[in-house]
Amino acid sequence: MQAVILIITGIVAAVCTYVLNTKLGQGPVRSSAVLSLAVGSVCYLFPDALSPYLTQNIPLVFIGSSFVGMVSSSVVSNYLTVGASGFIFSLIYLNTSTFFTGYGGSLGTAACISLLVAISLPVMVRKRKLSNGYLVLRKMVLKRKKPRSTE
Repeated sequence: MQAVILIITGIVAAVCTYVLNTKLGQGPVRSSAVLSLAVGSVCYLFPDALSPYLTQNIPLVFIGSSFVGMVSSSVVSNYLTVGASGFIFSLIYLNTSTFFTGYGGSLGTAACISLLVAISLPVMVRKRKLSNGYLVLRKMVLKRKKPRSTE
């Protein structure tokens, strides 16, 4: 049951941060910081409201998943992909939290991995329809420099 709560926390954090970032125009850093501060404060001020495991891990999952919600709307254009990225982040966190012990930036790394996986899923499933994020990535990779004119 605790894993389900952490997974739901990851999905909610990613989507809420994305909405605050893109729809309400607060910017990625402010969106992540405000929401993470609120959740961290609640867990800090009321440590006995939940089990010690959840009190310790909900803020970490929320902060890491809010990194997912910091993505630009030009890369990921729908809530389903952001929610899926939050879900994937939660799974990564639950399965590799001991692996990342002592590794700085582990939440950001896991958020990046989860976004890359979620963006690549449409490419793996459908052969012809590509997501907006993949099209932007492909455009950046295939972008050719204009030849310089020699005078």
